[in-house]
Amino acid sequence: MAEVMKDAETLQYEGNEVGILISHGFTGTTQSIKPLADAFSREGYTVISPRLAGHGTSPEDMEETSEKDWILSVENAYHWLQERCEMVFVAGLSMGGTLALYIAETFKEVKGVISINGAIDMPKLEQSAEESTEHFLAAIGSDIHKEGAFELAYQETPVGSVAAFVRLMTNVRKRLNGIHCPILLFVSDEDHVVPPGNSEEIFETVFSEHKELVHLENSYHVATLDHDQDLILERSLEFFETYINTK
Repeated sequence: MAEVMKDAETLQYEGNEVGILISHGFTGTTQSIKPLADAFSREGYTVISPRLAGHGTSPEDMEETSEKDWILSVENAYHWLQERCEMVFVAGLSMGGTLALYIAETFKEVKGVISINGAIDMPKLEQSAEESTEHFLAAIGSDIHKEGAFELAYQETPVGSVAAFVRLMTNVRKRLNGIHCPILLFVSDEDHVVPPGNSEEIFETVFSEHKELVHLENSYHVATLDHDQDLILERSLEFFETYINTK
């Protein structure tokens, strides 16, 4: 079994009857969303941030997994929360946002979903993989505006894994109109990984009665580690509090 990087492990916090699932992104680790997991836990919530299959070890290990394995990682985390909690919210960064949307559409009892620069269409990444004659592409991690901030992620991107990511995005994009729970979307106005139009399309397509799109003016893609981290935390906690007491 591949050795897991330090700070890439699954995060689990036992708390009250409100559960929150947070997923990290493609080639990334739980380090990128640990500030959220820690903050939500301090509020008393039960929180889990799973290490997605093939992540936090090596790019070669990631190549052996597919979107089905990543989905299973978040589904297992969701069931872990269901066993302990009366209600569950789901959230995610980048591909983690994609997976959160998948869970929200699959499990209709989800109380609410938060997407932070969620991905449903990345033509440049797909084109790069199709045109590449190499086994790996350049790294896509650490797109952060804040000086000194760093994302723990792979230093190269397996070409084979891009195809799995594209299949996941295509699947979720087709199912967006099946999402009816409240949704909070954060989008960085300047994102060098996922085009901001992704979040706008998600906002326009979901059938949620309660939906909000929050623009992040001072963060790049990994907004959870960037200048707008406090805004994300504040608005997310308000989102939970708003819908915990609604039927």
